Amino acid sequence: MMGDPVAEMCDQLVKAVNVMMDAESSQIYRLEALKFCEEFKEKCSFCVPCGLQLADKTQTAVVRHFGLQILEHVIKFRWNNMPQQEKVQLKDCAMGLLSTGTYPILEEESHIKDVLSRIIVEMIKREWPQHWPDMLKEMEALTSLGEAQTELVMLILLRLAEDVITFRTLPTQRRRDIQQTLTQNMESIFSFLLAILQIHVDEYRKLKRTPGQELQAKAHCRVGVATLNTLAGYIDWVALANITNDNCHLLEMLCLLLSETELQLEAAECLLIAISRKGKLEDRKPLMVLFDDVAMHYILSAAQSADGAAICNKSSPTQPVGVGVVETHYTFLKRLCQVLCALGSQLCSLVGSDVEVEVPANLSKYTEAFLAFTTHPSQFLRSSTQITWGTLFRHEILSKDPVIIQMTIKYFRATMTNLVKTGFPSSNDSPSCEYSRHDFDSDEDFNSFFNSFRAQQGEVVRNACRIVPLEAFQIAAEWLQYQISTPIDIGSTVSKTAEGLCSILSPSAVQWDAMTFFTESVVGKIFKNVEDEKLPVDQGIELLQAVLNYNTRDPLILSCVLTNVSVLFPFVTHRPHFLPQVLYKLFASITFEVVEESKAPRTRAVKNIRRHACSSIIKMSRDYPQFLLPCFDMMYNHVKKLFSSEPLLNLLEKCALMEALVLISNQFKDYNKQKNFLEELMATVAARWTSDEMRHVLWDPALFLDFVGADQLVAEGTEHTTSINRSRLSFCVYTILGVVKRARWPADLEEAKAGGFVVGYTPNGAPIYRNPCNAQVLALLPNLLALIRTHNSLFLPENMCRLSETFSKAYDMIEVEKNVVLGLPQPALDIYDPPVYKTHLERMQGFFCTLYDNCYHTLGKAGLSLQQDFYTIEGLAEQIVGSAFVSLDNVPDHRLRTMLRVFLKQLVVSCPQECYNSLLCPLLGPLFAYMLQRLNLRWQIINQRSTVSGEEEEEDESCEENQEMLEEQLVRLLTREVLDLLTHACIMKKMPEPAGNKEDVDEEEMMSTESQAVAASPAQPTGELTELGKCFLKHEDIYMTLLTISFTSLSWKDTSNCHRSASIVCWTLLRQVVGGNLLPEAVTWFYTSVLKGLQMHGQHEICNSALTQLALLMYENLRPRYMELRDVMTQIPDINLEALDQYDQRLLEPSSAQRLGEKKRKDQFKKLIAGTVGKALAQQFKKEVHIRNLPSLFKKPKPEKRDILETSESGALATLFSPALDDI
Repeated sequence: MMGDPVAEMCDQLVKAVNVMMDAESSQIYRLEALKFCEEFKEKCSFCVPCGLQLADKTQTAVVRHFGLQILEHVIKFRWNNMPQQEKVQLKDCAMGLLSTGTYPILEEESHIKDVLSRIIVEMIKREWPQHWPDMLKEMEALTSLGEAQTELVMLILLRLAEDVITFRTLPTQRRRDIQQTLTQNMESIFSFLLAILQIHVDEYRKLKRTPGQELQAKAHCRVGVATLNTLAGYIDWVALANITNDNCHLLEMLCLLLSETELQLEAAECLLIAISRKGKLEDRKPLMVLFDDVAMHYILSAAQSADGAAICNKSSPTQPVGVGVVETHYTFLKRLCQVLCALGSQLCSLVGSDVEVEVPANLSKYTEAFLAFTTHPSQFLRSSTQITWGTLFRHEILSKDPVIIQMTIKYFRATMTNLVKTGFPSSNDSPSCEYSRHDFDSDEDFNSFFNSFRAQQGEVVRNACRIVPLEAFQIAAEWLQYQISTPIDIGSTVSKTAEGLCSILSPSAVQWDAMTFFTESVVGKIFKNVEDEKLPVDQGIELLQAVLNYNTRDPLILSCVLTNVSVLFPFVTHRPHFLPQVLYKLFASITFEVVEESKAPRTRAVKNIRRHACSSIIKMSRDYPQFLLPCFDMMYNHVKKLFSSEPLLNLLEKCALMEALVLISNQFKDYNKQKNFLEELMATVAARWTSDEMRHVLWDPALFLDFVGADQLVAEGTEHTTSINRSRLSFCVYTILGVVKRARWPADLEEAKAGGFVVGYTPNGAPIYRNPCNAQVLALLPNLLALIRTHNSLFLPENMCRLSETFSKAYDMIEVEKNVVLGLPQPALDIYDPPVYKTHLERMQGFFCTLYDNCYHTLGKAGLSLQQDFYTIEGLAEQIVGSAFVSLDNVPDHRLRTMLRVFLKQLVVSCPQECYNSLLCPLLGPLFAYMLQRLNLRWQIINQRSTVSGEEEEEDESCEENQEMLEEQLVRLLTREVLDLLTHACIMKKMPEPAGNKEDVDEEEMMSTESQAVAASPAQPTGELTELGKCFLKHEDIYMTLLTISFTSLSWKDTSNCHRSASIVCWTLLRQVVGGNLLPEAVTWFYTSVLKGLQMHGQHEICNSALTQLALLMYENLRPRYMELRDVMTQIPDINLEALDQYDQRLLEPSSAQRLGEKKRKDQFKKLIAGTVGKALAQQFKKEVHIRNLPSLFKKPKPEKRDILETSESGALATLFSPALDDI
């Protein structure tokens, strides 16, 4: 009598499904229909008959799909409570659907096949092999019914492998049962798959040539594709022996299929997965069969055919306009390229290893084929080959093989083309453009890719230079000479800088750029890989001479010329008389202008030239100071001459030249001589900096704002009269920083003693040095500290209101800073052309930002540079507190980061131990206390934002959201700076910090059990305390602040911080006081903080692992003394109190605890605290699927007392799907 309600319900469901899927339905009706369907699935008692009726072939595809979804829902959520007979009946019906419930293979919808395979897999996951031992035989039998059934069987086997191995969506025991049974039957499964593949490929080949049989051929082809996809799901993890069985019959079949257009892509995928396998080298040895002539022939001929077919004829009338790349052929070409890369990696792993693999006889055939991909028009294919080339060129044995040596030269020639930046998607000036339109969304996307591709090539070229350094140099020299002799071609893109100049994409600009990069990569290696007497010095000097004689007014070309001067400069050390010519070229470029006496702002290209020349001089002075020493007077006089004409140089250029002179002066090795020079160099700055006028300005915020003009209204387009004041002030700070950073004593102790740099020795015998800049810098320090104090005071409300309307946002972050904080990419193209027009506000923002940063950089470097002279300044701690720590409440987060990173961290690193108590404790103690309070408040605001949804007007929302995102990210970065400072101060690193992701976990780990997450962290996630940390330990208030910051940070919304604190900081700090008299309230708070961290971050595996490990350490170490921890545990949702008592009993009775291994203990503890682990938003409302464990397959249960923590629900012991119960 159930027929009527079932039919009635089915009618209603059909209507509901049609309403949901009808594009014309209103939102309300659609939602009502959805609600009706979902309630039916959850509550109706006759889901199965309805599902079966709706899944009938007579229904429409969407209705059938819904019917099958109902059956899947029943299996996933009701299976455990169904009577055995109903399970058998449902299984019979499902198998019946497989046999007769679908249309022929080419007519059936793919989503119907997919859901049908899911239904069977869900039953397999719950009942195989224990209750359904003949499942594989039944699947094999189904394949005899036709192509549609064979394809479904392939989909079932693939989905099973994905769920069990790849996605691991089953409980541990069920997964292990299924995986082990699959592994035991793998030989027969592979034989079955290969037989199916062979049959259907043979039929396809036979029928595709027979007229009128095209559809039947297509059906066989579809089965072939499905079988290859299934193979791909198994090849990744089965024993390598299954892949290489029967003389690598599988690999042979795959190679043959590369010539079948309809099957080649899937075959290449399988081949790629097989060749990419890791594992024991002896198991991988058979893969070398692919270097045989036959296999290589199939791979190469397939590549040639695909290459010809990858670009279609655009003039063909059948093709729409603009279609260039044929996607399937191009994708296949990419797979083949990956196959050759993987082959190369296997070759490098096996040759020279213990398994004694010889260099293949046809290595040249392989490398020629590989080179064809490196010279292919597609930039993506070219880049794909680079890593393998690098591995070949680095290989100890292969790099000495004549074939590879010969190939290195060819690789250099190919790279000369590949380094030229062409192939932009928006262009049509290169064959690469068609492929780029397929691979990249925009020119910016391509540009970003090309920059990393070029860096890759540079690395490979440097590796290749070790094989043939002189030949590489010869190629670079020829290219450089060719560029010098070739007239400049500006192309069609005209520069905005001036008439007749290159833009960044002009033909000559990209050629010069590529050549320069190549020369840079090659020449640097010459001096490392060739003995001095074999160096091509004459040719190097000849090249340098040609470069020095080359004159151009084009800034982009001149930039490349300057790079070549720097690159070839080491040759000058062998011919010193060329040095003046080099210096002349560089000094001329420092004052480079495109339009002389121009009042317009300089373009970025011109600024880059000047900066480039300054950098080159600094680099030479840093790397070859002794060599430049004879030219010191000449350089000094030239610098004085440049300085005398104020408009010639900007302040950065002046400072760069001063730094270069200071670096060379370090070679005087005479304290008094260098001190006198520095006094002379800094005389103007010192006089200005210590003048009464400057003192008043630096010590008074109101006068300071007036001095720099921030309180004045200025109209755009008018001159700002106080800009000269800002420039002079910045120059003073830049100069002090440059001298502090560069002035040093000789590295050799004897030279330092002879030059008067050593003033004594420490008690342990280490020399005490004095820096020749000590006197000057210390005299300038009070005003620097005053400037820092004044700068902090500018953020006070009474000073904020002094800013004029023009400069009301003068303290805001500049756009570049904002983009960096938010992780937004900088525009990479067309940045060289426009002049650098900045508004008055932008200039003021840049001034404040740079001045603030440089003040702290100077203080940070002072400790390292001045050493004891800095640290023994009387009242230094009070002076720093009275300047850097003034008005911190008003200082914005982005400014505070600078103080922590560039000043305090450097102070901690370079501070001598004897100053810890007098300097660092009075500074860092109050600072950490303040930062804890500040960050707590900031995170509280962020948490409130995420829970309260605002009612703002829509137009304001976007702007406010951007500001909130920026503020939140700044709080995150500030928190990391605080934790970084704490870690540097207190924790001595003994090992690399744990990685922030799981990319480097061994792929074999996927075979291990779920408890790997806990085991991922080291048993003791700690370092040792530094000497400063031990000093803090003696100050209880400071140490408790450090502990509070560390444990509070676990529940702030920042996974990176949480992981770092949990894995490195928390236990290292807490372990030191575990033996002391910690208050029970403190212990409870620490432990609760860890559980709060799990609630906030537990859904992230890497955080879960570190926090679980921390909680376990704390519980095991503190629970014996603090009963209160049990009270905390009892408050965990859904905790099993009996299991907790068992765990405590083992913990408190050491004799019994020893019987449990560490891994089991961790697993049990993880189950106890599972209720605290927070879920990701996407998982919070997901219905749980429960799959019961079946009786164990592989071991008998022990007759001892059952442990509550290790319960496993088992179903009926009778075999559910045994042949006796079903007669399929």
